[in-house]
Amino acid sequence: MRAFFAIPTAGGGFFFSSWLAMVFWGIFASNLGLRTISYVESMVVTIAIWLVVAPLVGAVVQKKE
Repeated sequence: MRAFFAIPTAGGGFFFSSWLAMVFWGIFASNLGLRTISYVESMVVTIAIWLVVAPLVGAVVQKKE
């Protein structure tokens, strides 16, 4: 039953991560002289990070087994 809720939980985590990326980018952008990003742009950044991090996590977990 736990696997049944894994995909909706990951989806919610994705949207929340995108929102956090947008918020923190906005905080640091003004200090660094960069433009702010929209929510859609933060979704692109988040999916790019997830595509890089997910295989790394999978490799680490598999190596420990």
